Amino acid sequence: MASPDSDVRTDLLVVGAGPAGAALAHRAAVAGLAVTLVDRTPQQRWSQTFGAFVDELPAWLSMDCLATRSDEVAVYTPRRRVLDRAYAVLDNSALRRALSLDAVTIVTAEVLRVGRSGAVLADGSTLQAPVVIDASSRRGHPGAPRQRAYGVVGSVDDAETVLMDWRSPLGSGASGAGPLTFGYRVPVDGERLLVEETFLAGDPPPVNDLAGRWELRGTPAGWSRDDAADVEIVDFPLTGPTLDPWADDGPLRFGAAGGLMHPATGYSVATSLRCADIVVDAITSGADPRAALWPSPARRVYRLRELGLGVLLRLGPTATVEFFDAFFGLDPDLQYAYLSSRDDLPGVSAAMRGTFSALGWPGRRRLASTSLAAAMEQIRDSRRWTRHGNH
Repeated sequence: MASPDSDVRTDLLVVGAGPAGAALAHRAAVAGLAVTLVDRTPQQRWSQTFGAFVDELPAWLSMDCLATRSDEVAVYTPRRRVLDRAYAVLDNSALRRALSLDAVTIVTAEVLRVGRSGAVLADGSTLQAPVVIDASSRRGHPGAPRQRAYGVVGSVDDAETVLMDWRSPLGSGASGAGPLTFGYRVPVDGERLLVEETFLAGDPPPVNDLAGRWELRGTPAGWSRDDAADVEIVDFPLTGPTLDPWADDGPLRFGAAGGLMHPATGYSVATSLRCADIVVDAITSGADPRAALWPSPARRVYRLRELGLGVLLRLGPTATVEFFDAFFGLDPDLQYAYLSSRDDLPGVSAAMRGTFSALGWPGRRRLASTSLAAAMEQIRDSRRWTRHGNH
C-alpha cells in the first residue's frame, strides 16, 4: 500500500476499487500506464452475486472466472419460454485474482471529493493525475427508482436457471397483494442455488415484505436451506447522480454510477468489464476517453433505455407482465440489442417497436400513453438539471 504523498508518476487515477474500478486499473496497467487506485477499503470482499450473459463478457476475461454456466435460461411471463443464450454467475474470488493490481499503486484512504485533475482525501492530502476517473460506489439522485431483492442460497441437486418468473407467488389465479415482484433462480456453484425475489424498479417494498413473498413463491423441488444459509439483500438506485453520465462537468464517471448500469435491468458488471478497454485505448492513444466511451449512438441508446425505465415505472402489474411476455417473444437478436448493446441504436429502436407491435390494442394504447408521460418527464428532468447547472 502506498501513502497519498508517494512520489510516483501517475498517468491515471482511479477512484473506487469495486469490479469496475479494479477492471479499469488492471487493464490500464496491462497497457503500460502508471495507475494509482484509491479506495477506503480496496481489499474488501465482493459479496454480491454477479450474473451476466456469457456473450457480454470481454474476450480477455478467462472463463475460469465463471462460477457456473447455464447454456440456457427460462423466463415465465407467465408462459414458460427458454432463451438459448448462455448465462453465468461470476466467481468473485477468481475475478479479483484475474483483475490483478500488482502493477497498480494502491492508496487506502477515504475520498472526500473527486475533480478533473485529482482527488481530495479525508486527511486533507490530494492525489493528482492527468486523467482522473471516478468509479466509486453507486450513488443515485434523491427519489431515484431503486431495485431491491431478497435471496437465500441453498443446496439442490438440479434445477433450471430462471432469469425472471413473473407468475404470482400466491399461486394460480391469485391476484397478489402489494407491488409486483419476480423470482430469480441461478446456480452459484456446483451444488448451491440462489433463490431470490426481486422488485425490479421504483419505490421498493421493505425487505421483510420481499422475504414474505419469497416464502410464498417457494423453492425448487429438492432445494434445502442450510443451517447457516447465506442471505443476500440487494438494494441500489437504477439511475446515477447526474442526468448525463457523459457530461463534461468533472471527472469521467465509470461503472454503475457512470451510466454503465442498464436502467431497466440493473446489470452493470459485464458492461463495465467490456468498456474498460475502450477507456484505456483512448488514454494510451491520446484521445478523449469521455468521447470514446460515449459516442452519439451510445448516448441515444442510453436515453431510449431511460425512456424504457420510465414506461416500466408507470405500468401496472398486469401490464408489466404483458410487456415482458411481448419482449421475450421477440427475435433473439432484438432481445440482445436491447439488453446488451450500448450503441446499436437501430437494434434497440427495433426492439422497442417490436415489443409495442406484439401487444394487443389495449396494451398498445397503454404503452403509448405511458411512453408519452415518460418522455415528458425526461424533458422536465432535463430542464430542471439545466437550471441547476447540471448537464
